[in-house]
This record gives sequence, structure tokens and C-alpha cells, in this order.
Amino acid sequence: MERLFNTREYKRSRHAYTAECAFEYFATILVTDAFLAKLLKQIGLSDASVGVLSSLVSVSFLFQLFSVLLMQRMRNVKRTVLFVTLGSQILFLGVYLVPFLPVPGALRGAAAAVGILGGYALRDLVASVMFRWGNSFVDPRMRGEYSAVKEMISLLSGIVFTLAAGFLFDRFEQNGDPEGGFLMLGAAMLLSSAAQFVCLCVIGRGEAEERKHRPLGEVLRALFSNRAFLKITLLACLWYTAQYLSLGFLGTYKTVDLAFSVGTVQIVNTSANLCRFFISRPFGRYADRTSYARGFRTAMLMAAAAFAVCCFVTPGTRWLIVVHTALLYTSYAGSNQNAYNMIYSYVEPEFFVQAMAIRASVAGIVGFGASLVGGKILSAVQDAGNRVLGFPIRGQQLLAFLSFLLALLCAGFTAFVVEKQRAEKR
Repeated sequence: MERLFNTREYKRSRHAYTAECAFEYFATILVTDAFLAKLLKQIGLSDASVGVLSSLVSVSFLFQLFSVLLMQRMRNVKRTVLFVTLGSQILFLGVYLVPFLPVPGALRGAAAAVGILGGYALRDLVASVMFRWGNSFVDPRMRGEYSAVKEMISLLSGIVFTLAAGFLFDRFEQNGDPEGGFLMLGAAMLLSSAAQFVCLCVIGRGEAEERKHRPLGEVLRALFSNRAFLKITLLACLWYTAQYLSLGFLGTYKTVDLAFSVGTVQIVNTSANLCRFFISRPFGRYADRTSYARGFRTAMLMAAAAFAVCCFVTPGTRWLIVVHTALLYTSYAGSNQNAYNMIYSYVEPEFFVQAMAIRASVAGIVGFGASLVGGKILSAVQDAGNRVLGFPIRGQQLLAFLSFLLALLCAGFTAFVVEKQRAEKR
């Protein structure tokens, strides 16, 4: 088995998968956050419309459920991923052509919405299939470290890409030529998409066992009768709730209540990502040496510390947000990949894609619901004059405290429930 993973094809496929993830990250950067907001404002959408569209992107994870049905008909993993990814790339690229369409603003807004939501939907449709296919070329004993290195490369190159793209776009905007800036970003999207497609072509076919399909009813019965799978799905729901309950409301808190400039926030985020970069590989090795569940538990304790710090962030102690962000981003080095890799430990290999899709969709729905609850809590605290039970407190601080409790619950649930299960790394 070890000799198989050292063959030229497997090494080439691993390198190609690592590069593919980085180029996919570049494309994602261009259709999220500041770049997306700039484009949507350029075509005439209001702030409220931009916010609604940005929020709707988060529910595209529901399309991962369709991968359960896709697995029943898929005969060639590589060909399926290639064609679906190509469709996603075309839709994302089309978004950057919308500002140049000679149609009314309402139609341009609709076209942008179709491109963004359609691109994310197609990407999420094959996300779990892609993860399983790419990782099939990785030695299971090295999966944690490989995932960490792959994430490090995407993270560091993404930082460079973001800074370069942002700088160039700012130059176009300062010269009164935002359209030229969007053409430049569109060209960057085209190049990154082409590079991603080439990388997918280089990856070997692999995964011959995925062509041995089981009836859908048998798959669902196997998963929902698997108590270990149900427990890690519940754990994912708790973690998503902890994140969605508070993190989505910190952006405005930083720029309004704490009076940080957007540039300062980006510097803080970049510094935190560098902390995450340096801790990723040790985190991966720790998970390989112990277990994915233990790595996840450690990440939850770090996340709890991050939320605890956030509870004390006020305009008078605003620089504590640096500590919060560094701890939170560092925790992602152990939570993101270990959350996925844990599925290998508790689910049969032939059910991996379906398990990953169901887990992500259920947790995503719960997380989205948590964001709605968080909005209600925030509004209630603000309506009460930023006071709770007579004590002065901002809504974001209260939400951070609730996230702190949930992160601690995640750590405890992992230690006393998930880690007690019989696990076998695959």
C-alpha cells in the first residue's frame, strides 16, 4: 500500500489537488466579501440588497444534498467533477461581465444573482465528491499533515492574491476607471479558473470503488443507523451554531462600534491568517499522531478562548479584537480539516460522500437558523439600550458569550462522546 502512494501518478495527483484547491480559493475570493460588494454596488444594488444576496450565498450548501442522488448515477468521478466545475467557473466568470451588459439595472442584478448562486450551487454539488476523490491519493497515515499543508498553501497564496488584486483594483478606482478594475478582476478569474481546470485534468482517475453503487435506501439506512455518524453530525451542528450565532455580526461591530477602518480590519485578519499558517502543519501532525477527534477538541478549546476574549471587547478595549481574531483563525487550523477527516474514522468508505453531504447540509441549516436567532437577540439588546438585566452590555458581547458556551460544549462533547467511540482511520 505504501508503495502505491509513492508512485509517480499518486504524487502528481496530490500536487495537482493541492494546486487546484489554491486556484479554487482565488476564484472564491473574487466572489465574496469586499470584491463582491464592490461589484454589486457598481451595478446599482442597494446596501440591503447586497446584504441579502451575500446571505443567500451561505445557503448554497443545501445543494450538497443533491450529491447523494448524484452518487447513484455517477459512473466517472473525474469526468463529473470536470464538467460540473466548468459550469461553476463559467457562472462565476459571467458575474464579472454583468457590469457591461446593456440592460436595465434590475436585470443586471438578477443576472449577478443567478451567476453567484448558480456558481456556488454547482461547486457545492460536487464538493464532497471532490474531497473524497482528491484525498484518495493521500496515505491515510499522513492525511492530517497533508490537509494542513494544502490549507497552508491556499492560505498564504490567497493572502498574496487578495492584497495584489485589492491594490490593483484600488489603482483603477483612484484613476476613475472602476470598469477597468472589474475587467482586471475578470481576467484574474479567467486565469485562476483555467489553472484550476488544468489541475483537475492532471489528477488521476482513482476511486474505482466509487463505481460500485448501493441503492439510495440502503445508503440512508446505513448512515442513519450509524450512531457514530449521528454524533459527529450533532457535533457539527453545535459548532456551526457557535459560529453563526455571533461571527456574522462582528463585521459591523468592528467598523462602527469599535471605529476600526476597513484597512485596519484587513491587516488584523491577514496577521491572524499568518498565525493560522504557522500552526497548521503542527496541528495536522498532532491529529495524525493522536486522532482527528482529539485535534478537533483542541481546536474547540482555542475557539472557546477566542469567544471568551471577545466578550470583553468594547470601544475602550477595542484592540483585544486582535487577540480574539488570532485565536479564532488559529483554531480553524484544527477545526476545518479535522471536521472533514473525522468522517473517515466513523463512516464506511463507500458512504463517505453521502455522509459528508448530509452532515454539511444539516449543520448548515442549523447554522443559518442560528444566525437568524442571533439577529433577534442583537436587536433586542439594542432596543433595550445595550443593557441586559440592568448591566451595560452590547449585543455582540452577549452573542460572543453564548458562542463561548457552545464552543466549550463542543470540546466536552468531543472528549466524552465522540472520542469514546471506536474509530478506525482509513
